[in-house]
Amino acid sequence: MRHLNPDHLLTLTAVIQKASFSKAAEHLEMSQPAVSHHIKELERRLQLRLVERVGRRVRATEAGGELALHAQRISLALADAEAALTRWTDSAAGKVRIGAGATACIHLLPPMLGRLKRANPQLEIAVSTGNTPEVVRRVEENTLDAALVTLPISSRSLDVTPVLEDPFVAIAPRGAAQGRRSVTAVSLSRHPLVLFEEGANTRALINQWFRDGGLAVRPVMELGSVEAIKEMVAAHLGWSLLPQLGVAQARSRRGIEVLPLSPRLSRTLAWVIRRDKPLSRPLQQVQKAVLALGAAARAAT
Repeated sequence: MRHLNPDHLLTLTAVIQKASFSKAAEHLEMSQPAVSHHIKELERRLQLRLVERVGRRVRATEAGGELALHAQRISLALADAEAALTRWTDSAAGKVRIGAGATACIHLLPPMLGRLKRANPQLEIAVSTGNTPEVVRRVEENTLDAALVTLPISSRSLDVTPVLEDPFVAIAPRGAAQGRRSVTAVSLSRHPLVLFEEGANTRALINQWFRDGGLAVRPVMELGSVEAIKEMVAAHLGWSLLPQLGVAQARSRRGIEVLPLSPRLSRTLAWVIRRDKPLSRPLQQVQKAVLALGAAARAAT
């Protein structure tokens, strides 16, 4: 019996995800007639209707949706097979997909990734940002190869390697700290607070720090970007708690003052990767560079 064509399955997945033949064609860098041909061939082979038009959008039939789930797993398995075989070559070429929180993505990873890219021009690195639960889920699903995230996480399918400790600091509008040497939960609660949005591990750590001080946090703003938080504080709209990474450089402190917390609060950034993930040479290079960041930070303290 003739097997299903993996390329046709990939096309079906794209059509369903994009809800459009034309957008799927653009995403796959194919012509729209070729996309339509792939879907028709699948439907002819299976004698089933896999997609249907609803207005201007395309959606999966029940059979099409079930096949798309299998198609995604097949696609990931093929990608893993290809990655596994790269271990038998000397080539540093290849694509590595990593995830990270926005703060690490902006203030930690760029210099390291730049050095890695200059040393290995054929290496392709794609970085996605998101909250820890979202990024960890994508690593588990194998749509990301690995990630640098904030602990804690709970997953039996992942290897977790702590990389570095990142203390939190308080930030205030320029001139508002009035010579204070540190900030407590009580003193900070007297000001309007601009904090990370709920759902992030970073926010959960901040909430616990306030609870340990006998307080429930009530921010006036909740934002998903460390850069947006700094801008709001610089505009005298409140005070905040941020990972020190976000204000480590002088250029990152425009319009704000930075103070240590009492008691101390910190987060741990960890490298997470599936236990069964084949370590291609490109992925090995990225992993080695990320783990070296932690070694360098520990040597500097």
